[in-house]
Amino acid sequence: MKMKTLTRAEEQVMQVLWKIKQGFLKDILDEMPEPKPHTNTVATILKILIEKEFVSYEAFSRAHRYFPLVTKGAYSKGSLNSFVDNYFSGSYKEAVSFLVKEKEMSVKDLELLLKQLKKK
Repeated sequence: MKMKTLTRAEEQVMQVLWKIKQGFLKDILDEMPEPKPHTNTVATILKILIEKEFVSYEAFSRAHRYFPLVTKGAYSKGSLNSFVDNYFSGSYKEAVSFLVKEKEMSVKDLELLLKQLKKK
C-alpha cells in the first residue's frame, strides 16, 4: 500500500507529534516554530491528519490528546521511495549519481557510506 503524502503544513504538525510523542492542541502549538499558526489552523490540520490515518486521539471530556499512528521512520521511507520512483524511475543508483553530480554529496561521503553499509 502506497503511503499518503502530506502537505508542508501537515508535515510540520507531524514533526511536532513525532518529537513530543503525544499532546493536546496547546502542547502542539507550543512546539510550533514562530510565527505560530492560528489555533484553528492547527486544529484543522489535525482533523485532516486523522482522516489520512496519520494521527489518532484519546478524548478527555472536550479535550483531545493526539498521537501519531505513523512513525517518522515509516513516513521517511515511504517519502524517499516515492521521490526516487517519481524523479529517478525507481533507481537509487541514479538518485545517488545525481547527488554526486550536483555536488550535494562528495565522493568521500559516498565512500564513507559504502564502508558503513558493508559493516552492516
